[in-house]
Amino acid sequence: MRNFIVTVLVLCGFALIGSFFYYQYCNSPVDSKSKADVEVIISKGMSTNRIARELKEKHLIKSEFFFKVMVKMDKASLKASAYLLKKNMTTRKIISELKKGSIYNPDAVNITFREGERITDYATTIAEKTNIKSEEFIAKVNDKEYIQTLIKKYWFLTDEVLNDKIYYPLEGYLAPNTYEFKNKDVKSEDIIEKMLDQTETELGPYKKQLQEQDEYTIHQYFTFASMVELEVKDEENMKMIMGVYLNRMDSGMSLGCDATTYYSLQIPMDRDLKEEELNVFNDYNTRSLQMKGLPVGPICNPSIAAFRSAIEPEDNDYLFYVTDKNGKVYYSKTINEHNKNIKQIKDNGDWIW
Repeated sequence: MRNFIVTVLVLCGFALIGSFFYYQYCNSPVDSKSKADVEVIISKGMSTNRIARELKEKHLIKSEFFFKVMVKMDKASLKASAYLLKKNMTTRKIISELKKGSIYNPDAVNITFREGERITDYATTIAEKTNIKSEEFIAKVNDKEYIQTLIKKYWFLTDEVLNDKIYYPLEGYLAPNTYEFKNKDVKSEDIIEKMLDQTETELGPYKKQLQEQDEYTIHQYFTFASMVELEVKDEENMKMIMGVYLNRMDSGMSLGCDATTYYSLQIPMDRDLKEEELNVFNDYNTRSLQMKGLPVGPICNPSIAAFRSAIEPEDNDYLFYVTDKNGKVYYSKTINEHNKNIKQIKDNGDWIW
């Protein structure tokens, strides 16, 4: 009798050990190194058997039987939705995700708007990603009645954007970022206001500072930010160049920003400017000797780093700067020093064009 009891205990021990290893194996990820997303659609009314088969066919679980047992033991209610699961997830983790439900939308559209791009660039990107035509988006951002409703909604938008000399009233105000929209049928207003919401979030820490100072308007700071955005990419030099702009304005000089000339002519920044283009006078071109102040509005949509540089410049005593093709910035106090820097850059073969 004693031997029988020992045998039973030994068999039970083996069974427990076997069950443990079976659980470990079945619960473990199918591929612990995989990070790829696998889309799974759980339809309303889909049975646990069908869900288990779907997961097995997509190589997300090792055992349909084990999955069904775990769901039953857990008394889990699996929610109909679209999911992005991974092969490196355990079966337990997958069940947990299916219990919570998902906000994943397979029809969602993600659009990336980059720093330094113009409204026209954004319109092209939107037309590629959605059912909105580029001209439709442009028409909406130029709709003065719509702009007036936005001015009432967002503290940083003012009547200055309604100036008839401005090409696009919202240029400079649409925060560069990656945004997700429900589907391709998104409306222009949804895109515009989601981007303005982001701008509001980013400017939040500086709201009081901007509203209390009276040297420049918020619109002018957006304009400064758009200029430094196109001149350099690092914040340290953005702050330095902003300091140069302030020095030039205090000296009664034109700002001399090439990027404003490209924008004034609505041409891409992919070649050197011609002499006759530099001398064209309009309300954007700061290379024109007739133009002494700021452009009438922003010339691109700047990053928050550029905006921060505009309101927190680096004090210096330089009046000129030039950037080589490697992004190195040369500062100078006199026109002679500036011309020497340009010659050095060209002699070294580092001229941007």
